[in-house]
Amino acid sequence: MPRKRKLLAQLSALHSNSSLPPFDALENLNTTPGGDSSPKSSKYFVREKTNSCQLEADFFNQPCISLAKSFLGQILVRKLPDGRELWGRIVETEAYLGGEDEASHSRGGKQTQRNAAMFMKPGTLYVYQIYGIYFCVNVSSQGEGAAVLLRSLEPLQGLEAMRELRSASRKGPRRPLKDWQLCNGPSRLCQALGIDKAFDQRDLTQDAAIWMVAGHDLPGEEEVVATTRIGVGSYGEWAQKPLRFYLRGNKFVSVVDKKREREMAAGGHSSCS
Repeated sequence: MPRKRKLLAQLSALHSNSSLPPFDALENLNTTPGGDSSPKSSKYFVREKTNSCQLEADFFNQPCISLAKSFLGQILVRKLPDGRELWGRIVETEAYLGGEDEASHSRGGKQTQRNAAMFMKPGTLYVYQIYGIYFCVNVSSQGEGAAVLLRSLEPLQGLEAMRELRSASRKGPRRPLKDWQLCNGPSRLCQALGIDKAFDQRDLTQDAAIWMVAGHDLPGEEEVVATTRIGVGSYGEWAQKPLRFYLRGNKFVSVVDKKREREMAAGGHSSCS
């Protein structure tokens, strides 16, 4: 016991004679001059705060259709080279099953240099180019060559940066884009977030420039519209399969299926899998 009291006395003397600022002052070193309590631009503070609810590998490791539905309401985050973060809530997806899915780039199990990411572990980005100009981004799922196309986002943060990126890729007159026009389509989504071929084969669970975090307002089954995919009209019966999913009533969706929504309103809603 005497030894314990001696140690406490030494610690007390050290504290009273120390030239170090008190704990509160140390905390203030990490705040902005104007009294803002948010941390300064340290990558360690920002990264830890941003990724506290990051979706991990087990989330992506599910069947393609299930993943396409589960993406709805989740948040895609893109960190630009200058440190700005762009956040968007996923509101529309399409499932591409591989195998017998005639509309899939991996139909028949065909694996090429272009579609290699579709055969990689769930959560891998597959980015491809259309018309030699625009990019589309997909995420691999369970299943040989299966992946989910991200079609539309509801912008949440970094909208001005999104406008800058969209404007840089547009031709002709550049009228200011409305919020709902920023990411309502797969190529617009990629333009707004600065996603190009360099993102192909990146891992959403490991990459420092793009990841997903859990949404706080996830939809119920009755809020999800299951309908046909866009631009696959030449693929026979596969053009008619309900493999596109979007949030009913969300104005950021690229293409609304009014007929299907009327059927749901009349009580004809059923889960498609």
